[in-house]
Amino acid sequence: MTAGRSPYETSNLDRSGSNRKKKIEEFSKSSREKLLQSKNKMFSKFTSILQHAVEALAPSLPLQEDFVYHWKAITHYYIETSDDKAPVTDTNIPSHLEQMLDILTQEESERESGETGPCMEYLLHHKILETLYTLGKADCPPGMRQQVLGFYTKLLGKIRQPLLPHINVHRPVQKLVRLCGEVLAAPTENEEIQFLCIVCAKLKQDPYLVNFFLENKVKTGACGGPGAEGSMGEAAEASEASSPDTGQPQGAGDVRAEPPSPAQSNHNQSYNLVNSLLNLTKSPDGRVVVKACEGLMLLVSLPEPAAARCLTENTALCEVLTERLSTFYRALPPALDPLDIETVESVNWGLDAYNLKEDAAAFVGKRALISFLSWLDYCDQLIKEAHKTAAAVLARAVRERFLLTVLEPQLMQTSEKGILISTALLNRIIRQVASDALLQETVYFLLGEERGAESPTGVSSIPLRHRLIEHCDHLSDEISIMTLRLFEQLLQKPSEHIVHSLVLRNLEERSYAENKGPEEREATENGQPPEAVDLEEDPLFTDLSPDTRLSSPDWLSASPPQSPDHGKTEGKTEVHKIVNSFLCLVPDEAKSSYHVEGTGYDTYLRDAHRQFRDYCAVCMRWEWRGTPKPFEKCNLDSPFFEGHFLKVLFDRMGRILDQPYDVNLQVTSVLSKLALFPHPHLHEYLLDPYISLAPGCRSLFSVIVRVVGDLMLRIHRIPDFTPKLLLVRKRLLGLEPEGPGIDHVTLLEGVIVLEEFCKELAAVAFVKYHASTSP
Repeated sequence: MTAGRSPYETSNLDRSGSNRKKKIEEFSKSSREKLLQSKNKMFSKFTSILQHAVEALAPSLPLQEDFVYHWKAITHYYIETSDDKAPVTDTNIPSHLEQMLDILTQEESERESGETGPCMEYLLHHKILETLYTLGKADCPPGMRQQVLGFYTKLLGKIRQPLLPHINVHRPVQKLVRLCGEVLAAPTENEEIQFLCIVCAKLKQDPYLVNFFLENKVKTGACGGPGAEGSMGEAAEASEASSPDTGQPQGAGDVRAEPPSPAQSNHNQSYNLVNSLLNLTKSPDGRVVVKACEGLMLLVSLPEPAAARCLTENTALCEVLTERLSTFYRALPPALDPLDIETVESVNWGLDAYNLKEDAAAFVGKRALISFLSWLDYCDQLIKEAHKTAAAVLARAVRERFLLTVLEPQLMQTSEKGILISTALLNRIIRQVASDALLQETVYFLLGEERGAESPTGVSSIPLRHRLIEHCDHLSDEISIMTLRLFEQLLQKPSEHIVHSLVLRNLEERSYAENKGPEEREATENGQPPEAVDLEEDPLFTDLSPDTRLSSPDWLSASPPQSPDHGKTEGKTEVHKIVNSFLCLVPDEAKSSYHVEGTGYDTYLRDAHRQFRDYCAVCMRWEWRGTPKPFEKCNLDSPFFEGHFLKVLFDRMGRILDQPYDVNLQVTSVLSKLALFPHPHLHEYLLDPYISLAPGCRSLFSVIVRVVGDLMLRIHRIPDFTPKLLLVRKRLLGLEPEGPGIDHVTLLEGVIVLEEFCKELAAVAFVKYHASTSP
């Protein structure tokens, strides 16, 4: 029986064969298409190489003919080609554009400065930039937008003559600016940011041109709602798209437009250059972000008031700056160490190196901290460079949207750990801020704007200021030290309002001093009333050691410059009496410095001289009076209140024998900074031991006298007081190794700080007196 195949089997075989045949045909067709594309690509490259060879061998054409030839070659491509999906790199367009740029550059180099050649005239007259913008917007062929951006960038960068004033340049530039930053992480980001930065650089050279980029918004429909708005540039673009280039004089290349008058500008303007840069600051590419921020830095520094106003009123610059600052702050880990916050290296925006492994090894949160400080530095630099009007608005935005809403709740919390970290961050912020506008807003945020004298019942009128000053006397020594460092940092900033708000406003009327009649003032000898006890005749203040005697080294001849009002006043207490009064405050049995070499009073003179010179340089512009306000002009009716800040410091000073060593160092450091200010009332109140205080008032000297009185009572209760005191000093200086514990070590360390503080005050008093009397 012959084996036969069923119809069903035959059908399957036929079907299988036809499927294989179909697949082979599809594969052959695909292979042919790929081969054809490869040949076309090779042919395109060969054509480009051949074209360059022909151009090199052929006799050179006049520049204009050559320029026109390359432009016609580009336009013919769009007429002749039917494949609009091939990338632009497979065409000759990039080569023709490059040749056009070279021709324009060569033409300019062969002509006198400022003269427009025929090739440039052709480019302007035939609106080549408008055409290129249209091609770039359509991105036809693919990648054309990159080529157009590159052409614009090189044209503006290489051509020295001003091009932006030409209407056929700045108008397409405006339109191309609007395309930049539309898509986040677009493949054209690098070209976009290069283009925007060259535009910013050109505006920096000729700031008045920025008015071309402040475009008035117009309603696009008669019945349109709030969202139916466009810009004048968009309306003009639509108009030009519907009307062909006729080559009439209004479009000619030699016609230059005048920037809109600032008087004609209104609050309904768009600043697309800023908007595009702000969009690019959100790029995931850090290099693009840095370039965008640099562009914004150039724009805010332009001196045009209209641009500054539009920048802050009609763009999202304030929001972007403050939102990012808040975001970086909130990203800080709650486990940050305050010491790391203080000691992390100084951060310069845009230059901080990113190394995740090293940052993580240093301490947890270092990268987040550096990111926050870096953006803060950028905000500060931006405000510092900005037009005065814009700087004030930007700084106020930082205060309202970051300091008040984000930082203040952290400072007002009750968690000790949270208070410590937020105070350390605030200290770092103050240390880093350098712009006048941002510093002023930060100071107003912390201390308020009031200028009048304080009252005991009104110290809590500004809750944050009250809380911070109270933290100087907190139960936690760490919080006290950190807050005292904060105020010490504040006192070193160039802001008159800081020292006025904290101290000077309460000393304006000199109500701390007793107002004597003329006869009583005449009876005063060297500033000391006859009935007062002469401290130099008191047994407590005799027997000066050699190291504490007054000296006048030669280097003091280079004193700070004397201000016109700093002449020697009549009846001023002789400086040697003031100096010796401070040096003699601590009795000999409580002194230990003369037993250790190099710890005498003279060691403070050089530092006091340098610091006072620096303070004078800062305070000179504040126009402080040079002499105390006459009592006749003072309002002595109101009772004297030293102010919340001095009250806390004096209270702390009064407990110097019972406080930790580090707290005492910080309290005396803040007081010595205050004593350095060249204001007559502050000097009188803090550094004149012979001032006649009004009843119920205290001064720094009187506080120290009470401390010394307490010390004299306690010395005799401690056996071997002097040897123990000397041992503690040597241990603090590292001259003796740590050994067994010593009784009353807190008191002994307090005595050492007190002695050193008195020497420091004596040095400050001497240096200030010497500066006020030197010619």
